[in-house]
Amino acid sequence: IWDMGSLSAEYETAPIMEETTRILQNELKLDADLNIPSAEPMVKRDYHQKVFVNRSLTLENIKCYGFDMDYTLAMYKSPDYEGLGFELLRDRLVSIGYPHELLRYTYDPSFPTRGLVFDTKYGNLLKVDSNGNILLSSHGFTFLKREEIQDYYPNRFIQRDDTDRFYILNTLFNLSETYIYACLVDLFTRCSRYTNLPKGYQHGDLFMSFRSMFQDVRDAMDYIHNTGSLKERTIKNLEKYVVKDPNLPVLLRRLKEVAKVFLATNSDYIFTEAIMQYLLESGVKSGPKWRSFFDLVVVDTRKPLFFAEGTVLRQVDTDTGKLRIGTYTGDLQHGTVYSGGSSDIVCDLLDVRGKDILYIGDHIFGDILKSKKRQGWKTFLVVPELSKELQVWKEKSHLFEELKRLDVFLAELHKHLDSGSRECPDISAIQTRMRVVTYRMDMAYGQMGSLLRSGARQTLFASQLMRYADLYSSTCVNLMHYPLNYLFMAPPVLMPHETLVDHHSVDFPSAELALTNHIIRTNKPKVIIIMIHCHSPVSYAHLCLILFI
Repeated sequence: IWDMGSLSAEYETAPIMEETTRILQNELKLDADLNIPSAEPMVKRDYHQKVFVNRSLTLENIKCYGFDMDYTLAMYKSPDYEGLGFELLRDRLVSIGYPHELLRYTYDPSFPTRGLVFDTKYGNLLKVDSNGNILLSSHGFTFLKREEIQDYYPNRFIQRDDTDRFYILNTLFNLSETYIYACLVDLFTRCSRYTNLPKGYQHGDLFMSFRSMFQDVRDAMDYIHNTGSLKERTIKNLEKYVVKDPNLPVLLRRLKEVAKVFLATNSDYIFTEAIMQYLLESGVKSGPKWRSFFDLVVVDTRKPLFFAEGTVLRQVDTDTGKLRIGTYTGDLQHGTVYSGGSSDIVCDLLDVRGKDILYIGDHIFGDILKSKKRQGWKTFLVVPELSKELQVWKEKSHLFEELKRLDVFLAELHKHLDSGSRECPDISAIQTRMRVVTYRMDMAYGQMGSLLRSGARQTLFASQLMRYADLYSSTCVNLMHYPLNYLFMAPPVLMPHETLVDHHSVDFPSAELALTNHIIRTNKPKVIIIMIHCHSPVSYAHLCLILFI
């Protein structure tokens, strides 16, 4: 506290002091009226019900909620659904000439994870960080040692913008595709009929490059989706493949009471109708129809093109599922289903701006990144794997703590050394221990490790999630556990130099906001620091209010 008595004659402080005193008295009255606790709340939401925050967002300001369908409103049962996709993909490849030995492979959910990168030159699956540094690599089901990785990639680094060579497997639909790449490389590597070469396999006069293998798999994936074979098998056995959450219609009804709600999916109308009827209609004839839960329904959106120039907006004949001729140019008609269009058209039809929309989807690129960068929409990423990530993180947190202790130990060994030191401590044992701990952490998640990290390093997927998703959770239904005027507050992100300052007085244990004012009164004008203890993460700019009183 600084004494300001000597400045009173020089500056006209009376108006400032009067206004500040009034504000302060109102704050104290508010604090007393609300009886806001300064301690951490005793009751917390279950971590499976939490919505996590990257950027602050007020639901009260959201005028429109948009939803994707696949893996967002419609959650597919894992690993059954990925197994079905793998089976169809495998059978398609055999039908176009791949060896029948491929049929011996079955889907193993412990191997693939999202966010891996397939190298179409060498046939490797890579797990990388946001800068392209390689964290992990496998050739088929054989994990490469550090020296082997350096043989392929001398800098243990890839150029992520080389999209012609490196293909990112970001979606949940890509899990079966990820596994088939490993199966194909494993099959050809083990098969004595084929000669292993750096960029593929030789069989007599025929050469199978990893690039052509990749293209065959991509074509097979397109075939499965374009012919509707995956959708057909799904519709025939909805109970086996689709999670029916009774809270979903409850959430949509509540959202529609306070805002506009729309559905924008890449799926066609026939499939969308079958899935939405199963999820939202009770089976009673007098019950609400699924389209009544939305102000606007758009199918065949072709995201991410939908967030750019888009396609022609057409009406769907809901009796036949066929598209009506011509471009739709009229006003929004409730109950009507549209096909194609663009995000700009959606804003026009619903009379909302980009900042008014919270869009909820599972595709980090097609749903979240493009809607954020091109349209400025608020974004909510659905990460179904988060439930397992949280469970493992809770059970294995002691391993992460050990990594931090090893890091501190490394710093202690070097703290008395400078550029003039000629003898350096032997840290090989510590480095080995850090690799062992990282491996133990990764194996708790699966063979490819966590979706979000490798040891203390975040993955490419994690960096994209933090950059483009304002909110994220394991399911969109978790929104119903929060009031619809809720203020989601983002945690403060400290820069490395800021971590050197002791912040013991700052605590962020929950998502509720509480104010505690510490005031010292004297006769002279003083600078009073009002400390705001937040049980919700806020920036440090909000932590101290310096007032003249």
